[in-house]
Amino acid sequence: MKRHSGQDRSITQNWRPATLAVRGGTARSEYGETSEAMFLTSGYCYDRAEDAAARFAGEQTGMTYSRLQNPTVEMLEQRIALLEGAEACRTMATGMAAMTAVLLCQLQQGDHVVAGRAAFGSCRWLVDTLLPKFGIQSTTVDARDPQAFEDAVRPNTKVFFFETPANPTMDVVDLRAVCGIARERGITSVVDNAFATPALQRPMDFGADVTAYSATKMMDGQGRVLAGAVCGTQDFIDNTLLPFTRNTGPTLSAFNAWVVLKGLETLDLRIRRQSENALAVGRFLEGRVPRILHPGLPSHPQHDLAMSQMSAVGGIFAFEVADRAQAHALLNALELIDISNNIGDSRSLMTHPASTTHYGVAPEARAEMGVTEGLLRLNVGLEDPQDLIDDLDRALRQVGL
Repeated sequence: MKRHSGQDRSITQNWRPATLAVRGGTARSEYGETSEAMFLTSGYCYDRAEDAAARFAGEQTGMTYSRLQNPTVEMLEQRIALLEGAEACRTMATGMAAMTAVLLCQLQQGDHVVAGRAAFGSCRWLVDTLLPKFGIQSTTVDARDPQAFEDAVRPNTKVFFFETPANPTMDVVDLRAVCGIARERGITSVVDNAFATPALQRPMDFGADVTAYSATKMMDGQGRVLAGAVCGTQDFIDNTLLPFTRNTGPTLSAFNAWVVLKGLETLDLRIRRQSENALAVGRFLEGRVPRILHPGLPSHPQHDLAMSQMSAVGGIFAFEVADRAQAHALLNALELIDISNNIGDSRSLMTHPASTTHYGVAPEARAEMGVTEGLLRLNVGLEDPQDLIDDLDRALRQVGL
């Protein structure tokens, strides 16, 4: 298959993010198609038996099996790596497949992980429930305080794992400080960057070793498919992550990879407009609700830090009302904004984390994280922000706010 010149890093290193999102990693067949081709195949053929043997021995480049390589999936991996500023990327079937793989591929019995306590519910389950089943110790800390990571380090600590901004409390982590502590101690820092994407924040620019994504969210951005991704050095991807994924099979389908490729073409446009819309909606809600958690607003305690490591803060934020009853009543009063546990969509969505995304987290852990009974998470989409404000205004009045 003929390769497009966009895969030559001597050329792509001069391209800016918006260009990389459209053309990075493109590979064209002999037909010269403009849009990326979708290769729906499970396996590949060889001209000679010796070619098959050479490929499996790693002596010849080429495809062997779509659990390991696929041309469409490979284009997506190269494009994400270019956007991230990483040497390599490996995609997976879902965001949680990526989070699970990036931890289990490098940890074993007797190791220790320090994790940010504010995290997506399933990520907390990995840390609190899954890892201990394999004899892997974990400590959760307030990730807003770099010293908390330093204080939690043990001789057997192998990984720092955290989100910034965190889901759903919007805690912001000082990337330079925390990743610096990890580097000094020989610890691998793994950053879940799903809320920001590399369009708004590149953790590796601040010293992170690995970034992980639910590409289901902003990268697809239109609620169509599931996908995950992990970025790191070529050595980490090839020699630490790949042996795990090769043999456990959390493979991304070619169709889903193609859809995410299409999503990346508009990522920069979408996420910046959604950031603007979310800021307008956040300004409306500020003072109207008891508490708002929006890093783009000066009232957020980590606003300056967020703006120092992000070009914009994205379309997601949270706010609090009195309790679960008022939160549910507000959700039920909405007419435009949908009730949904998803995020990153071009449609505005709202959820009550305590009864959905964080339902499986123990009540004590939810309280520690700041996921209160009155907390609501809002994903602001591409609608006219005034229509969203009108919908919220009417719903708030209906529940006495």
